[in-house]
Amino acid sequence: MKLVNSTINYIEFKAFDLEKTKAFYSSCFGWKFTDYGPTYTAFSESGLEGGFETSEETVVNGALIVLYHENLIHIQQKIIEAGGKVVREIFSFPGGRRFHFTDPSGNELAVWSDK
Repeated sequence: MKLVNSTINYIEFKAFDLEKTKAFYSSCFGWKFTDYGPTYTAFSESGLEGGFETSEETVVNGALIVLYHENLIHIQQKIIEAGGKVVREIFSFPGGRRFHFTDPSGNELAVWSDK
């Protein structure tokens, strides 16, 4: 799959119980899962790739939309200049790096890069 800057690339959900969540989506929709440690599982064969992260928080906004951009510093600066706010600084994870931001309406999204 070719990665394209500024496109929706991944969707991430919170989950209280990963095993129950995987069983539900596998049984109902045929999704496949790959575990990345005890607190994260990625899904595929759903039309769009994504994942579930274990969380004890009450789920308010159940999905985190993740955009792709090859240059995190550049796109982060553009977001700030346009009135967005960084709510989680750039951090590394298996496969890349990302940061979270809110748009002027308060919607939280993330941007990741494999670079």
